[in-house]
Amino acid sequence: MDTQRAMPDIESFSRDAAVLSQALPYMQRYEGKTVVVKYGGHAMGDVALGQAFARDIALLKQSKVNPIVVHGGGPQIASML
Repeated sequence: MDTQRAMPDIESFSRDAAVLSQALPYMQRYEGKTVVVKYGGHAMGDVALGQAFARDIALLKQSKVNPIVVHGGGPQIASML
């Protein structure tokens, strides 16, 4: 079993740098602030979306933003009812 991951290419790094440079003013604006983030039910049902959400919350914390995550869960609640 091959456990090595493919190395990101220069285009990937360039794309990430461009996104971060656009996001930086907003991240600075909310530094030290508390923000409420809804984690919707549709995202909860998708593993890839859940992983991306966790990375985004970690990035907010690293940027000195204080996220509070609230549970959406509409589809899950509807199925229980």
